[in-house]
Amino acid sequence: MMDSWSKYPTDESLQGNLEENSPASVPPRETLFPSDFSADSEVLGQTDSRLENSNLEATQVLADSLLKQGLECHQAGQFEAAIKLLKEGYIAYRELGNEQGQGKALSNLGLTYYNLRHYTRAIEYCLKGLEFAQKLQDRRSIIKILSTLGNAYRHLKDQTKAIEYQKQSLAIAQEIQDRRGEMAALNNLGLAYKALGDHETAISYEQQSLEIVRELGDDQVEDQILKNLGNACYALGDYQQAINYYQQRLALAREVRDRRTEGQILRNLGNACYALGDYQQAINYSHQWLTVAREIQDRRGEEQALGNIGVAYDALGDYGKAIDYYEQRLAIARLMRDHRVEEQVLGSLKVAYYALGDFAKAASYSEHQPVSK
Repeated sequence: MMDSWSKYPTDESLQGNLEENSPASVPPRETLFPSDFSADSEVLGQTDSRLENSNLEATQVLADSLLKQGLECHQAGQFEAAIKLLKEGYIAYRELGNEQGQGKALSNLGLTYYNLRHYTRAIEYCLKGLEFAQKLQDRRSIIKILSTLGNAYRHLKDQTKAIEYQKQSLAIAQEIQDRRGEMAALNNLGLAYKALGDHETAISYEQQSLEIVRELGDDQVEDQILKNLGNACYALGDYQQAINYYQQRLALAREVRDRRTEGQILRNLGNACYALGDYQQAINYSHQWLTVAREIQDRRGEEQALGNIGVAYDALGDYGKAIDYYEQRLAIARLMRDHRVEEQVLGSLKVAYYALGDFAKAASYSEHQPVSK
């Protein structure tokens, strides 16, 4: 079996940032919420009893402390611990009748469940939290809650609801001139339309989001939006425009010396050039990717880059060079004990030698199949 051009993950990989309303992009105190605490009735009863014996001032201190600790755990990625603390904080605020505190605790619970990919539970908490935010007319919190609801529904593949909530978030953000909220909603709408397969509409929203993020000067989020735009253009078959966005993203990655991200972008650039039929440029980008992969000791990246270079030389009809890179890839596949890749490379070598007219060598590769696990 001949090697095909390696098209490894080109998805958004924004998990936990702009697209996801993660701790990295949303202040934890401005997050999300549950609809039913029945599952925690035993804990609720114990905590309520404890609070009845506390004066209001002590309860307020306790509630604030629990919320703060919960947010710290959330930021540290300790989501299970965050859930426990935030639930206790919610109970304390409820004892006080503090609706703002309840809303904060519930909203952060929603976001925590979202980051755990418990999307149905996240929606339940968000909807409950939305009630508090709307009652308090806290429109900035409403923007974020609606955004997280939209993202959760997108992951549940309900794009109709995802778009509905993101458009509500966008409308409020524009009304109060919350540029960051507007940027997030536009980006998230782009992702929802991309999930529907409507890449043109997705690109339109992403481009608007890109304009705003550049006004804000947030390079990290700009990188994510450029990635989404590049991937949407690639999916649409507009490879030249995809290359344009990937090149802009490459400049940002090199500016901050993020070598791993640089390697991923170089891979995508190689993919786009190959799809465009520009095999020499595909080889150029793949060579750069190979250099980065070796520097950061990314063995899988090295194997894939070698395969892409071999395939591009194959497409150019330079079978001698293709064979050289296939041989290097084969050596790595055997070091990694990756029998699937080994079998693929053996097939590529067989075809390349046939193309050269070396039928004996081609036949020898048919005889050297990898040992099955």
